[in-house]
Amino acid sequence: MEIITNLKMNVSVVIPVLNEKESLPELVRELEHSLSTYSAWEVLFIDDGSSDGSTEWMSDLCTKNSNFKLLQFYRNYGKAAALSEGFKVATGEYIITMDADLQDDPAEIPNLISKLSDGWDLVSGWKKTRHDPLNKTLPSKVFNFVTRLMTGVKIHDFNCGLKGYKQAVVKSIEVYGGRHRYIPALAGQQKFKITEIVVNHRARQFGETKYGGSRMFHGFFDLITILFLNRYTQQPLHLFGMFGIGFLNVGFIVECFVLYFKYALGEHFSKHMALLMFGIMLIVIGIQFFSIGLLGELMTRSTQGQENRIRRFISKD
Repeated sequence: MEIITNLKMNVSVVIPVLNEKESLPELVRELEHSLSTYSAWEVLFIDDGSSDGSTEWMSDLCTKNSNFKLLQFYRNYGKAAALSEGFKVATGEYIITMDADLQDDPAEIPNLISKLSDGWDLVSGWKKTRHDPLNKTLPSKVFNFVTRLMTGVKIHDFNCGLKGYKQAVVKSIEVYGGRHRYIPALAGQQKFKITEIVVNHRARQFGETKYGGSRMFHGFFDLITILFLNRYTQQPLHLFGMFGIGFLNVGFIVECFVLYFKYALGEHFSKHMALLMFGIMLIVIGIQFFSIGLLGELMTRSTQGQENRIRRFISKD
């Protein structure tokens, strides 16, 4: 694969960091080597509430080297928040994301940029040979299969931290909660061109994963959000109105049966009181769904990301 050597290319590398002090010196050395080809580059560390001395180490680095910058959070907000804030600050024409634990190989950065230069908008890394235990790799395979099937985005590794983006992509998607796992799906919904390349994945050298735990379990709830709610973000009445019409129609049919029993068969309303009340209840629920949809139309502007997360921004410039 051809490696891009355009010295004028602007590259931003966004790296969430949570208690990775032992990995940082080697990571910085490898980043400097991989990015030395480009004259215009920056590395944005997003300190997601570290407490092991990572903050102090990165602060010292960023006050001495203008290529490295640090966004320090007040507390731990999670990987999605870290990426979101990094995307806001990144100025590069091409933006790379990766983890700070040395499992993502900085030597892959030129390969990602080369693929982007071929006309793709988002290039996702594929950890085809993965150095993780079975309790991580097996759930990941299931997760990726289901996500690929449901979203229609044909890549193998949605959750790989090593990705390359053109600036237009990161400036147009909203990343919060657990949505960082589905950035390719979010980009696909906006018709960006997406592909993947096989990347080198290395065994963890220090500590344990910081963004693990129940992530796959919660990930499927985030997938439902993206598949269904995102479709109606700008027109919530289309979603709630659909349910409203359903309840109203069923309620109307139930009440027609009650009227039939009353006027066609001459039976008293009291004999079918339960059915009468059930139909009224369905109609009321239908009206409530319409009301919720109308309120949603008045609140389409998202409030996500309004909280100020950043304690300070450190840069030599």
